[in-house]
Amino acid sequence: MSGLLLPEPDQSLLDKREEIVLALENMLPAGSVISSENARRAYDADALTAYKQLPLVVVLPQTTQEVSLILAYCHKNGIPVVARGAGTSLAGGALPAADGIVLGVSRMSKVLEVDFDNRFMRVEAGVTNLNISNHVEADGFFYAPDPSSQLACTIAGNIAMNSGGAHCLKYGVTTNNLLGVRIVLIDGTIVDIGGGHLDAPGLDLLGLVTGSEGQLGIVTEATVRILAKSEGAKPVLFGFQSASAAGHCVAAIIGAGIIPVAIEYMDRPAIRVCEAYAKAGYPLDVEALLIIEVEGSDPEIDYLIDRIVEIAADHDPAVIKVSQSEAESAAIWKGRKSAFGAMGRIADYMCMDGTIPTGQLPDVLEGISRICEKYGLQVANIFHAGDGNLHPLILYNANDPDELRKAEQCGAEVLELCVEVGGCLTGEHGVGIEKRDLMTSQFNAVDLAQQMSIKSALDPQWLLNPGKVFPLNGRPARAKKPVPLQRHEHEGAEI
Repeated sequence: MSGLLLPEPDQSLLDKREEIVLALENMLPAGSVISSENARRAYDADALTAYKQLPLVVVLPQTTQEVSLILAYCHKNGIPVVARGAGTSLAGGALPAADGIVLGVSRMSKVLEVDFDNRFMRVEAGVTNLNISNHVEADGFFYAPDPSSQLACTIAGNIAMNSGGAHCLKYGVTTNNLLGVRIVLIDGTIVDIGGGHLDAPGLDLLGLVTGSEGQLGIVTEATVRILAKSEGAKPVLFGFQSASAAGHCVAAIIGAGIIPVAIEYMDRPAIRVCEAYAKAGYPLDVEALLIIEVEGSDPEIDYLIDRIVEIAADHDPAVIKVSQSEAESAAIWKGRKSAFGAMGRIADYMCMDGTIPTGQLPDVLEGISRICEKYGLQVANIFHAGDGNLHPLILYNANDPDELRKAEQCGAEVLELCVEVGGCLTGEHGVGIEKRDLMTSQFNAVDLAQQMSIKSALDPQWLLNPGKVFPLNGRPARAKKPVPLQRHEHEGAEI
């Protein structure tokens, strides 16, 4: 993460800013183009707020056709485009380019179709994660992926980063709950992949798009799987006097073949901050906390909790607290869901996102502590322990350039540790700029060349989300003239 630089802006585009703004205003409805400097500042960063860049202009289309017009214009004129959902990305994935357009999908927020018989919904890309579930809750259904930012984050961003959440242990992440997308390519071509059926024929292009971080096209609609809600659910809290004991407990539960809905981990710093904010009833005299939730009928819930308590007993828990009411369950989850915001009240932080084999949890937690101690930085650990998706929060002073540099270096070593033990650089936050220069830690030159060849096939000028994901020293130079793409003759070419 050395400097997290973006490519040098094209001065000719900066000089043509007024011309570009006028062209966009002429092709879009009134109020769709944001051009004043003060208004553009609202889009100069995502949730990785240590890095900011004022965009050339911001556009807020309301339809797929408008997105198509914008991208066709940008392709013809060689203008970079950064897609933006709600700006909750924690990896700098929506950081603007100085010579480029930010294309926000927040105004594309309609629910287009609900099919309970076939258990799917079709929504526009700007619908928030939580509103998908809210829309079908009264009918006994829900959408499973539940990132902590689900109140604000959009389905577009979830698809771009393959987001997960606390309940992904049982139900999977975005890719496991996505059936189809409508995507607009850089030349304006509109393509439908998959749909309201179990699987699409041919190559897994849906899997290619999911997690592609806006590198291949801009998703404008999504068809998602909705599931019937369980009869009931209940969380249980365990407090341990060491991170190692909690880690071993998680590994033992998974090793026993039990798959709870969620297993969430917090260490002492996180526990204290979350309890002060949410008053969730967390124990304050333990080093590590596990929230383990199971679901099903009452007898099934009782059986699973008894088994989990029995397994946990081998690891000397200091606290065992089974929720006794819906209100208590809601409070427990409020504390966890509010964790990142609660931590932001007391310190600046960088939220890491590495994934490891669950059996490596105890050793990796100890390794994270050693790395942070070496840099003289505090760390709070809050993560999805059941599937090994770690979220260490490295605390630092954003107003101190030296501390920012240390936090970058510390975070890089934490992510490299995840790769060393058989894990990967990201579980759900994406690569963005944060992990871009660490990609060589996980992928060799051949791996990266294959990935970049796909990028070049669909975006020959590298106009989509430039400077992200791929190390700058390994990317092709931006083409000086538009490179023609093969266009479909009709809208919504189905794949």
